[in-house]
Amino acid sequence: MAAPTFVAKLQEQIGHEFEAHQQYVSIATYYDALTMPQMAALFYAQAVEERDHAMMMVQYLLDSDEVPEIPALAAPQSGFGDVIAPVKLALEQEKRVTDQISELTRIAREANDFASDQFMQWFIKEQVEEISKMSDLLAVVTRSANDYERIEDWVAREDKGEGSDPTAPPVAGA
Repeated sequence: MAAPTFVAKLQEQIGHEFEAHQQYVSIATYYDALTMPQMAALFYAQAVEERDHAMMMVQYLLDSDEVPEIPALAAPQSGFGDVIAPVKLALEQEKRVTDQISELTRIAREANDFASDQFMQWFIKEQVEEISKMSDLLAVVTRSANDYERIEDWVAREDKGEGSDPTAPPVAGA
């Protein structure tokens, strides 16, 4: 059974993950409207990942005999001043999520909730990858802000997508 403090914080995190999902959809549509299909595809894929993270947390709660509570969400930011702003926002969001994942891990450890601690380890690894990816993308977009084709070429060349990870927690409903 998961520690009550961990369950409460994980319920909040489900909302954060769904908010990240919506933010990435908003970013993807921004790039789609600019006819930047590579950037749009990257962020549509990121949106699916965030949705899956939320559903992994839902499944963990269900497996722990808890009833998941899906919170109301704030509207995502949809207006951006230039092609750099959405990536900067994405990096800030990933750093915030990393702090939230670290806090969840701390709570699990302090409660001697070893199963929840183990569950969070995959998310820690995932956040390292996400920050690295968005940091690299921000450097490229900043350097090539006036050359959309260069950005698109870099994404097409460097973003291989993520294959399935056999160590990932199960996704509810999958």
